[in-house]
Amino acid sequence: MLKLLMTRRTFLATTVSAVSIPSSSFGFFGQKQYDIVIHNGRVIDPETKTDAIRNVAINGNRIMAITSSPIRGKKEIDAKGFVVAPGFIDPIAHGQDESNDRLQILDGVTTSLQMEGGAEDVAKWYSENAGKRLCNFGAGAGHGHARSSVLRDQDDEISRAAAPEEMKRICAHIEKNLKAGGLGVGFGLEYRPSTTRWEVLEAFQVAAKYKASCHCHTRYGTLEDDFSALVGFQEVMATAMATGAPLHICHVPSMALSSTTQALEFIAKAQRRGFDVTCDFYPYTAFGTGIASEVFAGDWEKKFGITYGDLEWAKTHERLTKGSFEKYRAEGGFVIAHAIPEAAVRAAASSPITMVGSDGRIRDGAGHPRTSGTFCRVLGHYSRDVGILTLNQAIEKMTLKTAKRFERRCPAFKKKGRVQVGCDADLTIFDPKTILDRATFDKPAETSVGVQFVVVNGVVAVSEGKVKEGVKAGRGVRAAVVS
Repeated sequence: MLKLLMTRRTFLATTVSAVSIPSSSFGFFGQKQYDIVIHNGRVIDPETKTDAIRNVAINGNRIMAITSSPIRGKKEIDAKGFVVAPGFIDPIAHGQDESNDRLQILDGVTTSLQMEGGAEDVAKWYSENAGKRLCNFGAGAGHGHARSSVLRDQDDEISRAAAPEEMKRICAHIEKNLKAGGLGVGFGLEYRPSTTRWEVLEAFQVAAKYKASCHCHTRYGTLEDDFSALVGFQEVMATAMATGAPLHICHVPSMALSSTTQALEFIAKAQRRGFDVTCDFYPYTAFGTGIASEVFAGDWEKKFGITYGDLEWAKTHERLTKGSFEKYRAEGGFVIAHAIPEAAVRAAASSPITMVGSDGRIRDGAGHPRTSGTFCRVLGHYSRDVGILTLNQAIEKMTLKTAKRFERRCPAFKKKGRVQVGCDADLTIFDPKTILDRATFDKPAETSVGVQFVVVNGVVAVSEGKVKEGVKAGRGVRAAVVS
């Protein structure tokens, strides 16, 4: 019998020729060469429960292979000793610009969503952000923007209930922005106390029509029983139940304060009964907001259990007195309220129902450290150092849980929050031994450490812990546009 002897090199060359693959796509010995290969990282995928040393291959903006076999890339990243995780998704990011992206991307964020506030004009917002962002970006329709556009006068917006005809126009404004691809509907009910419960119901009804989740800063967040977070949660839960709208409750500890454990159990009970409700938290013991807002109307000391000395003026970091409080309230600006118990933060971090969201924005260097440090603080402090949740649990709260909140409305999220073949090449590669937030209330724009590489849509945006200049690979993530 005649034997045909063929060398490995000849065999591979013949095979390549037979399938007509250009030689430029192959490395040595005919091995396929990918655009980017990440070598020897600890790949953690929260959906498949993968936690193993693997090589990850990327072509274009997609993950093409996850393997223990050797592979080659035009660009190669050595991830030995590092974790390769899905890019973090922030569901409540108010700083929607390049300067805030630079802070967030070093905190591991690859997708930044403006959901609580939403956008005034969704179509225009996506157009204006296109090509300008380091992170992927997305926004919902804002109930507050709709109210402002209809009532116009700021005093009216805060103090006056909408008439029936005005309510119809508010709902029409929300619907227009959902048709334009808005990811959900955002509500800031504490800031607009004259919004009637019927107006909230009508707005939820519009959201339900488009299967859009309602992202709520609820009406109450005080220690007084009749105006407690639980009462605020009950309002939006009942409204969601009546309309069928999915519900997301924003920053639970900053609303529930010392009642956070009970508030989380309330939400968990609803989930166990099949109710579509989710929530988020940020890992800090202070909230931040406008000093001139309705949050500080009335007897706020009694409502929050704090006094003037617990308020920090963000620009100067001075603790306030009665006199300086009145001065700054007349001027307007950002204040930090040291009012959230550490136990509340720990309860939220360890709860299986929460996801992570920053609620952050830095403006002119002033703001809250949650903008720069939220995700790395959860990973470094609360997971590694304090140990109240595992690394895998922390990553799931930053990725898969958030993606699943949006994927029914926006199927593009089915390819985010995961490290799987075919998914978007949005990846955060970090050193689990060194990852940590550095931002403080005195220096809120200090960037986190430990995030070594970040890939956004298949483009390396952070390399060896530094933002790559000129790279703006972020894309808009948007629901279907309805004509």
